Amino acid sequence: MTKFSDLQLDPRVLQAVADAGYETPTPIQAQAIPPALEGRDVLGIAQTGTGKTASFTLPMITRLANGRARARMPRSLVLAPTRELAAQVAENFDAYTKHLKLTKALLIGGVSFKEQDALIDRGVDVLIATPGRLLDHFERGKLLLTGVQIMVVDEADRMLDMGFIPDIERIFQLTPFTRQTLFFSATMAPEIERITNTFLSNPVRVEVARQATTSSTIEQKLMAFAPSRRDRAFAEKRALLRELIKSEGDGCSNAIIFCNRKMDVDVVAKSLKAHGFNAAPIHGDLEQSVRTKTLDAFREGELRLLVASDVAARGLDIPAVSHVFNFDVPSHAEDYVHRIGRTGRAGRQGKAFTISTPADDKYLGAIESLIKQPIPRGETPVIEFDDSPDRGEHRQPRSRHSSRDRDRDRSSRSDRAPRAEPVAAAAPEAEVAAAPRREESRREETRREEPRRDDRREPRRDDRRDRRRDEGPSVAGMGDHVPDFILRSFARAAAMETAEDAAE
Repeated sequence: MTKFSDLQLDPRVLQAVADAGYETPTPIQAQAIPPALEGRDVLGIAQTGTGKTASFTLPMITRLANGRARARMPRSLVLAPTRELAAQVAENFDAYTKHLKLTKALLIGGVSFKEQDALIDRGVDVLIATPGRLLDHFERGKLLLTGVQIMVVDEADRMLDMGFIPDIERIFQLTPFTRQTLFFSATMAPEIERITNTFLSNPVRVEVARQATTSSTIEQKLMAFAPSRRDRAFAEKRALLRELIKSEGDGCSNAIIFCNRKMDVDVVAKSLKAHGFNAAPIHGDLEQSVRTKTLDAFREGELRLLVASDVAARGLDIPAVSHVFNFDVPSHAEDYVHRIGRTGRAGRQGKAFTISTPADDKYLGAIESLIKQPIPRGETPVIEFDDSPDRGEHRQPRSRHSSRDRDRDRSSRSDRAPRAEPVAAAAPEAEVAAAPRREESRREETRREEPRRDDRREPRRDDRRDRRRDEGPSVAGMGDHVPDFILRSFARAAAMETAEDAAE
């Protein structure tokens, strides 16, 4: 059996590997490290959880052990799709360079540009970055990539899903043509294959498992159920999730719960906490400090349930995850492989539950077609759905006037309206019979006393005509009022004409 000591690594790197407790490399490491040490391009294809990070960090450190970086010109570059994965790669470099004097910089969002610029200005041997933040530094003139000797693209298929492929192509063009490229991906989509054919030079292809296969250490179950009503589907799925977690008991030491949408991540986490579970959310809209704190708490066992979007599905090294729950069936079939790959790592046993509704049949068929096997169906537990609103449930937006306001308006209107006296209820039968006649006679008297509408209007029109006659003739087109300055100008002109006539 191959050991790390057989891979021609630097003795100081071997010492760091031994300090970390590793002796035997994984298949991807055993096959990728030797050609990487020779300086050849490597195309690595392996499912998540197979140790791809060490397969490029160990040969990089060995090749960079001798040499010195210059200011703003890193000697190597590692691109990762998410902040968490980039931070994890940085942790691996810290662990494996403990006996060497290599410097690194981590360029990710959520961190001050000033702090990152200070590290780059001093010169770094290893630059670990997400594509967007790397290009931000480059466009600000703070970074040069002409000194990159080794370039690594990790989780390339995730880069494709997140729309980073144009950025990756641009970064490739900014680096020297003579660089060494290590390219790792769990699947080989046509777009990924096009990039490898364009930017890799005669690469060594390392494929340790069939593309898009699930690990044999993961027990998979599909929990299919039909909601009683469409508007209750989301709440009933949450109730089913709680029952699944309870049914696993102490066997579920910790778990990652995946949702397709960020807003659902927050709602599911709040619902679990409202029912007494130790849960917290993580997704891309959270501050980086919050995401880091949540992940650290989950790694250290302080947090039992991590409710996540697919930002946590790729590359995160959390080896002791006992369960994965797919609250939503992923819309991309490849994401199913990466999600359940968070459990059953490093030879451990794990369980993966997927909750599906009839609306998910299309996505479910794509997943089973990709992994070339049906997902075993599990027995869906009976859930007791409470009609009372859940504190974690989506709330309908309030109308402009709340129900309390409507009740207050209704009561105020009833107070203002005159109340009819209960005459008929208290009067004798004779008075009840005479009441309509009295009412009719009262209306007749009112009609006789009131003048006709036409009679009321005529005096008003006559008054207006009389008032205009008294005021004198009106000026056509000017209304009833003529400004004094116009009248004065007319009088002055008339006086001047009279004076001229007299002079003649």
